[in-house]
Amino acid sequence: MSDLGTLWADSSEETFAAPTLQGEFSVDLVILGGGFTGCAAALEAAGQGAEVVLIEAETIGHGGSGRNVGLVNAGLWLPPDVVCKTLGAQAGERLNSALAAAPDRVFGLIERFGIACNPRRNGTLHLAHAPRGVAQLQERHVQQVRRAAPVTLLDAAETRARTGSDAFHGALFDTRAGTIQPLAYARGLARAAQGQGARIFENSPALSAIRHGGHWVIRTSGGKLRSKALLVATNAYHQPVGDMTIPKVPQVNFFQLATEPLGDNIARDILPGGEGCWDTAMIMSSLRRDAAGRVILGGMGDDVGVQAGWARRKLAQLYPQLADAAISHAWAGRISMTSDHLPRILRVGASGLSIFGYSGRGIAPGTVFGQSAARALLVGDESALPLDPVDAHAERLTRLKTAFFETGARMVHMISR
Repeated sequence: MSDLGTLWADSSEETFAAPTLQGEFSVDLVILGGGFTGCAAALEAAGQGAEVVLIEAETIGHGGSGRNVGLVNAGLWLPPDVVCKTLGAQAGERLNSALAAAPDRVFGLIERFGIACNPRRNGTLHLAHAPRGVAQLQERHVQQVRRAAPVTLLDAAETRARTGSDAFHGALFDTRAGTIQPLAYARGLARAAQGQGARIFENSPALSAIRHGGHWVIRTSGGKLRSKALLVATNAYHQPVGDMTIPKVPQVNFFQLATEPLGDNIARDILPGGEGCWDTAMIMSSLRRDAAGRVILGGMGDDVGVQAGWARRKLAQLYPQLADAAISHAWAGRISMTSDHLPRILRVGASGLSIFGYSGRGIAPGTVFGQSAARALLVGDESALPLDPVDAHAERLTRLKTAFFETGARMVHMISR
């Protein structure tokens, strides 16, 4: 099998490369992190005519954005009523509404800037992995219909026809959603931002970021930035930045395995409509195909040996015709998951924000949060943000919670047959 992360790198039609930061710049906005959030923010800020610099410690899309499943979902992992119960009705519906429209933002940017990321807006399927999962989907369906969402509840037979597998007991079909090649999307956003005038630097980790004299001063090993505003968009891949304190959040690893491209004689009945899927299990799994006809199966966990064994068994269970399919890639990425599964916008100082905690929903929320954060920081008005910023955030027992998810995934996948 290939090294971690290589499928999307191997198949990306978008290329991007940037130099390391050398020298000094004075700008309107500095962004730390070159994933969906940071690149969407850079594109928005540059499009507004602002002077913006984005610095990435590795390369664009190196973190969770380049290791994503590639599902462009509407909304969060949580049901919308739970969002309202946690945040309050008004704030909850504000966030629900913003993220319900998020796929429009993603696919709109793809079209506008010609991002070659294999966009396919054929919807997603939330699959009932067991009979009890049907009740979960029924409740989600009621909540979404109440909000006029274009969702349809499918029975077992309809689900079998759409997935090509009899392993599922029903599904919730959402026409707003779709799939993309995630690393290509991140690179395409960076390319578009650069084309709008943003300066982007790779392999340039921030060593310090302090507020001094009414400005942010950010230093790297080769340069210095002076900025009116700062956005930290590093999420699960945050590296220490001097004395800046970003709260620790539980992390979940998500493993994926991809087959070699399959001919129609083998795979014509597997997800024939091209939907992306995830299931209702606590230790969640994902399923999709890519533009080359690979079948890609994912699940929580990072032990490649255990996960690869589980994935091979799971593929054969779902699709017996894939029992002997060649596997070309296996990789994993980190997900930042707050205790209540809601993202956070944290104030890190005057004119400074940090965004984290998408709980595995990075593409569409990251795009919306990045765009809105850029606008808020440039004009000094937080009212249009999808979520009210907080001055502090603390998580208890982060290491224990991370270990709980990893151990649970390992145990489930070791015994799954």
